[in-house]
Amino acid sequence: MPSLDRIHLAIIHEVAREGSLTAAARKLNLTQSALSHAIAKLEAQLGVQIWRREGRSLAPTQAGAFLQAVAGRLLPQFSHAEARLAQLAAGERGQLRIGMECHPCYQWLLKIVAPYLDAWPRVEVDVRQKFQFGGIGALFGHEIDMLVTPDPLYKPGLRFTPVFDYEQVLVVGPTHKLRDAAFARPEEISDEVLITYPVPSDRLDIFTQFLTPAGISPRRHMPIETTDIMLLMVAHGRGVAALPRWLVVEYAQRFDVHPVKLGPAGVAKQIHLGIREADEGIDYVRAFVALAGSGAAQAA
Repeated sequence: MPSLDRIHLAIIHEVAREGSLTAAARKLNLTQSALSHAIAKLEAQLGVQIWRREGRSLAPTQAGAFLQAVAGRLLPQFSHAEARLAQLAAGERGQLRIGMECHPCYQWLLKIVAPYLDAWPRVEVDVRQKFQFGGIGALFGHEIDMLVTPDPLYKPGLRFTPVFDYEQVLVVGPTHKLRDAAFARPEEISDEVLITYPVPSDRLDIFTQFLTPAGISPRRHMPIETTDIMLLMVAHGRGVAALPRWLVVEYAQRFDVHPVKLGPAGVAKQIHLGIREADEGIDYVRAFVALAGSGAAQAA
């Protein structure tokens, strides 16, 4: 039976990422001839072609695309295991890699990370936003150890804990007609420029829980990545936005903006922390979840 080793996966991963043998060989600290020989030997050993040439570049075959996906999942797990063992050998507790699926949650997260760093001085904390396979895939693939998300996707092997309740609101400027309204109706946004974070509409609460059920669309949807610029635009009458109420209140000292309830009942949301069930017994992971749910962010 043919054997597939970690070095084979590393070769497949780097060739796919770099797009050429020359660049991949440089990354792997190999000569191009040595890499070509290793590829030929691997293909002969597996009995299947992994790449085909298209001009000067290499394109994966069906088998090659499959192995690329396997490499993308397994290599981060190898790296994670090695890093964890090295930390244990050096007397360190470990590293907590937190993934974000929530743009405004950075402000909330900072209030949790600050006391956590004081309480766990031998644990490193890293925050990541972009993942190769999305947030859930990043958890399963060991790219991250914890996922911050307002929209948990329950899967076997994962555990999500709600840690913070909040309300999603419409944000308007000082002269907007809805500034003093008890609540906003969907039809009142049909002629507005709606400013949101750069997230697909089908993952934005103002669409999924407010506008789309009513069959309403804004006149224009404007994605903006930075909270400060978003609120500056709203304060100057360039549009309305959708944000958590707590964030609007926090920024109201800097920008003349006002929260308005979305509909008479409002839109209630929760921030969830997702971890792998296998990591539930790790004390510093468990401690972060407990701290996040203790009200530390609300009190800060």
